[in-house]
Amino acid sequence: MTRDELQRLIDIIVDELAPARVVMRCPCHSVLTDCCPDRLRGVIDAGATRVGVHAVGGAPGTVASLIDHTLLKPDATRQNIEELCREATRFKFATVCINPTWVALAAHLLKGTSVGVCSVVGFPLGATTSDVKAYETRRAIFDGAREIDIVINIGALKSGELRIVERDIDAVVSTCHDGGSLCKVIIEAALLTDEEKVTACTLAKAACADYVKTSTGFGPGGATVADVALMRKVVGAEMGIKAAGGVRDLESVQAMVAAGATRVGASAGVKIVQQAAGQKPAL
Repeated sequence: MTRDELQRLIDIIVDELAPARVVMRCPCHSVLTDCCPDRLRGVIDAGATRVGVHAVGGAPGTVASLIDHTLLKPDATRQNIEELCREATRFKFATVCINPTWVALAAHLLKGTSVGVCSVVGFPLGATTSDVKAYETRRAIFDGAREIDIVINIGALKSGELRIVERDIDAVVSTCHDGGSLCKVIIEAALLTDEEKVTACTLAKAACADYVKTSTGFGPGGATVADVALMRKVVGAEMGIKAAGGVRDLESVQAMVAAGATRVGASAGVKIVQQAAGQKPAL
């Protein structure tokens, strides 16, 4: 795809951010996709009384299975990571999301469980080169990561250097898929205009990324319902969307899922699951 072709694609999406919805039926029940019982079960189990979902792949069976249990603080210790893995195993979170230095340890601790290991690349600034991001990805997969969250080259995007951003994303996506892992593309939405968000999501989709992700949690803002809804309009139903940054309670999770999120990154995962179960969160 040439730069001119890509720009035309972006212009089309910008012009049609509010198109008529295509009527789709789920393969499991042959009902309207948004009405599929399997799709909605996770949100209903979470406590939602009204659902407005435009999401991909069906809702997981529990709130915990929506969550990447996250610890990305630079001062996280080995003991912190061990506790994170114990919590993830107990509550059956989708993954633990950790810095690359801890991937081998987490993969060892979680071996034989249903919990995956997610790591981050080019984190949190996205300002390393594409070849370095690809190497980071290969090493994290070698150590046991099965999902990779990459931060895009934000400065290149804002400079209009779309070819650089395209190569940057593609380098990591292709490395992930060669290694049998999923790739989530972090666009750091709080630093972007709406048009730049559309461009970033379009580039991620063109590179065949598995998810687009709102934020690192280290930027000037985290996930918002408006950003998730915009991202869903751009990428359509076939891609995942991860809402991350500032998602600290069950109400926030429900709002993100209703807007179109299919995964949530949260350091407050235990609290969220306890709220979903009607329990008083531990202090």
